Amino acid sequence: MPSIGPLEILFVGIIALIVFGPQRLPEIARTIGKTLNEFRRQAAEVRAEFEAGIDEDAPETHPDPPAATAPPPDTREE
Repeated sequence: MPSIGPLEILFVGIIALIVFGPQRLPEIARTIGKTLNEFRRQAAEVRAEFEAGIDEDAPETHPDPPAATAPPPDTREE
């Protein structure tokens, strides 16, 4: 996955400034920030519920049952 560097962020900022203008840009940035914050909060809630569900389904830790013993070897002669 390619990373976004400072030059790309600057380029997107300049394009947004040209398209939306200096009056609307702070409002748009605030809306995007609130949306991302809500998305992160929802993702954290889903992750917490998922992990809680996995913990409920996990088997209880019990000591291992004794190992089965092998039957004695056949000592009959043929």
